[in-house]
Amino acid sequence: MIAAMSTHSALILLLHISLQILLILRVLLRPYRDPAARIAWTVVVATMPFIGILAYLLLGEVSIGSRRMARLARIQRQLPPLPALEHAWPALPLPADQAQLFHVGQSISGFVPCADNRAQLMADSNSTIDSMVADIDAARVHVHLLFYIWLPDHNGRKVAQALMRAAERGVACRAMADAVGSRDLLHSVLWRDMQAAGVQLAIALPVGNPLLRPFSGRIDVRNHRKIVVIDHHVGYSGSQNCADPEFRIKPRFAPWVDAMIRIAGPVVGQMQRLFATDWMLARQEDLSPLLATPVALPETETGWPVLAQAVGTGPTARHSAMPELFAALIYSARQRLTITTPYYVPNEALQSALCAAAQRGVLTTLQLPARNDSLVVSAASRSYYAELLAAGVVIAEYHGGLLHSKLLTVDEDICLIGSANLDRRSFELNYENNLLCHGRELTAALVQRQRDYLQHCSLVSAEDVAAWPLSRRLWNNTVAMLGPLL
Repeated sequence: MIAAMSTHSALILLLHISLQILLILRVLLRPYRDPAARIAWTVVVATMPFIGILAYLLLGEVSIGSRRMARLARIQRQLPPLPALEHAWPALPLPADQAQLFHVGQSISGFVPCADNRAQLMADSNSTIDSMVADIDAARVHVHLLFYIWLPDHNGRKVAQALMRAAERGVACRAMADAVGSRDLLHSVLWRDMQAAGVQLAIALPVGNPLLRPFSGRIDVRNHRKIVVIDHHVGYSGSQNCADPEFRIKPRFAPWVDAMIRIAGPVVGQMQRLFATDWMLARQEDLSPLLATPVALPETETGWPVLAQAVGTGPTARHSAMPELFAALIYSARQRLTITTPYYVPNEALQSALCAAAQRGVLTTLQLPARNDSLVVSAASRSYYAELLAAGVVIAEYHGGLLHSKLLTVDEDICLIGSANLDRRSFELNYENNLLCHGRELTAALVQRQRDYLQHCSLVSAEDVAAWPLSRRLWNNTVAMLGPLL
């Protein structure tokens, strides 16, 4: 019996070692993985029996599953073709270096920049919801909404009720929410009420059986987008989820401080295509005929004139697309660069780009929340402070709630607003949507919003960081080491 047990143990050990070798080979051969991640995963798999193997199987690959990938490919063939990169490029009233930024955007999503748009910066979260409700109440053709987090709270209910009113008067209403971010809504009476009222509903990236989910794609790949499209020509883009600023699922960090723009014009057709792709991936409904409808700016629309381009990223887009766009924007700055983000866990290239901007004389400011809803992200972010401060970057920590806005302003007329953070989740795991814009008035308004944030910030100094206790610095740096794994 002892001999049989020894043979059994030897077989288990051999199987474990064989699996370790196979996974390490996978780590070394998998394309588009940076060296730091290869080293980290090799060490984890080789030195942590069973746990390392399980961790890699759950978190080591970025995938939505082969079935979803095949379905996405079919959807892309159904949709009207986008112009090739070398064709249909509009004549832009921009210097060559700024035009190159929009070439980067087009290389990601295939969209060319559109003129004849009008944009408005919303005053705050509640006024954004009120504006959305007014536009939904005025809708005549369709209303399309996609949110990562949609809560059945006051604002979430106001939007749902507006959708139900629109559906009852014959407007085609399609609402989509992420399976994880909006789980409270998906299990609520409000979700069922919307369905009963005729609102078409879809769940983005359903989890299904959590035990089986890793075999059909990574469970924490999420749809983080916030897209609103109404009657082809009106859209909303920014950081705000469909919820109260008090954000009652995490009340101790409230209020959530967001920035959203209302935009009208041809670029909304690009936002429509992003929504249609996600909708068709979740539902068996072909929305490609909607994309053939020309999008024009109604004469009644007011706002600042904006040249705009939608940029949609995610695990099925070109690898490292989002950090490439961030890096291009950072390197394009000549006088001033201000980045507002709740989560800062950059890759090495972005950290270097930000330091280089300050070192070449650009007034570079990074705005972050003083209290973050993620202790892990907060620690990882602060591990980068010393290098940033040494390079001359101004670090401002916001104290008026959780600063959740995702804004990047460059000099006088370039800005980026949307859902993407400067962290590895937005770079590799999340589906994101952003608008790259050229317009002096909109950029000036966003710069003023960032200055308003600054009034509620404390500036972090090199002396502050040096005074952190050894235990805090050790924790920050240890957590930051996990970035390549996650």
